[in-house]
Amino acid sequence: MPGCAHCGRTLDIIANQVGRNDACPGCEEDLRSCRNCRHFDLSVAKACKEPFAEVPRDKDGANFCELFQLGEGGLHQKDSRDALLSAAESLFRKK
Repeated sequence: MPGCAHCGRTLDIIANQVGRNDACPGCEEDLRSCRNCRHFDLSVAKACKEPFAEVPRDKDGANFCELFQLGEGGLHQKDSRDALLSAAESLFRKK
């Protein structure tokens, strides 16, 4: 069952019918984004398992990727910039 990668809500969408301007009814995030695609994977190059995709920089925003396929909605962690900076500062802090 398709779901939102941002909030985890189950979506009533049949046959990958997701338009560029469609948003999740739960969190209002764009549905046609890299994070909602079944090819999205942070462990591979450009975070996309599809080798011929032209991957956009913004993984959360709507895009025009022709290879987009709505994923199953597993929540993907979005690391906040502040959390990353805080972790780096604590790692390299002088004692």
